[in-house]
Amino acid sequence: MNVYPVLVALRRHKAPVILTVLQIALTLAIVANAFSFIGHTIERMSRPSGLEEQGLIWILQKLPAQSGSDDAAAIEKLDALQRADLETLRKLPDVQDVAASTSIPLLQGFDAGDISPDADRKGKSVHAAYYYGDEHLRATFGLHLIAGRDFVATEIQHGHGSPGSPVVIVSKPVADQLFPSGNALGQKVYQDGKPATIVGIVERLQTPVKKDSSWAFNSVIEPLRADVLWAGYAARVHPSRTADAIREIHKALFAENPMRRMPEPSAGIHSFSEMRARAFGQEAGIAVLMSVICVILLSVTGAGIVGLSSLWVGQRTPQIGVRRAIGARKIDILRYFQVENLLIAGGGAVIGSLFAFSLSEWLMRHYEIMRLPPFYVAFGVVAMLVLGQAAVLVPALRASNVPPFVAARSG
Repeated sequence: MNVYPVLVALRRHKAPVILTVLQIALTLAIVANAFSFIGHTIERMSRPSGLEEQGLIWILQKLPAQSGSDDAAAIEKLDALQRADLETLRKLPDVQDVAASTSIPLLQGFDAGDISPDADRKGKSVHAAYYYGDEHLRATFGLHLIAGRDFVATEIQHGHGSPGSPVVIVSKPVADQLFPSGNALGQKVYQDGKPATIVGIVERLQTPVKKDSSWAFNSVIEPLRADVLWAGYAARVHPSRTADAIREIHKALFAENPMRRMPEPSAGIHSFSEMRARAFGQEAGIAVLMSVICVILLSVTGAGIVGLSSLWVGQRTPQIGVRRAIGARKIDILRYFQVENLLIAGGGAVIGSLFAFSLSEWLMRHYEIMRLPPFYVAFGVVAMLVLGQAAVLVPALRASNVPPFVAARSG
């Protein structure tokens, strides 16, 4: 089909064409970035933690000890309180295992550092999050041990949390990055310059980082019971007994020492599924809101195209009758309006793509949102073109059904 007559006709209606192009462009820019945010949110929410999440309970509390004391007596007191708590929890009928732990995936609070196969760190170095825990931590978390062994009781140290244990368990991504040949087990590594031997490798352990990062699964487990005021425990129970176990744990801990504190929502006793829902609750709400906004924008844009096309069909009815009278087929009339809309939607898509990337750059600078992947822009372009063709279909079909005698009647 010759596009030139279509372009000539569009030049006669500059104002509505420009407004429609801008509407399509703005819709594309907003929808592409919204879909990108929704996609990243879904990816983060569904990202496997490496834990056996069902039946896992997290306990965070402030122990009744003197704040700010770093002397040996204060550290021993904190450790004694933790050991008493752990012993109490292991006696509960619903508790299958329990471990001291400073953190858990999605909690955000954690230590991180660099681990390297070289003492001078001149070679390869991997950034990783440190989990401090005792010999029960790996089993309580439900991590899949693919090589090596767990810690033993004699390897567990206690004190203030800091990397530097003689043995460590690492996640597979850490092992693969440090030793690509696959011989990480038994190798000596250096944590911020301190030597340690890899005695175990777990398949996956997500870091406590909730946001996207290039090291989301770079984790190292240290055999250390951290003596800190804000003590954390992980407990493993039967999934069907989670709610009952939470009540039992709360009752047992306060019976052991009623002076402890568990201020909500930053502390307390929670199932991991509840923690996951809480960690992404705000983002999930924003994603739902953005989905609704996208539907509204697409609907308004589609309605605008329908309205504009219907207006033009009404204005051009005599011309359409003339074309039919001189031999134009229904398919020719239909194709004319489809090509016309394709040119308008295509112009809006090109401008909208530029708007989309510009909006993404602005969001990155001000809200630390990830860069817009080109895939979402391409998807938005296709969506706008398909929406335009769908929206113009009904008015175009009505135009194609204009009978030839309309030309004679208009004359």
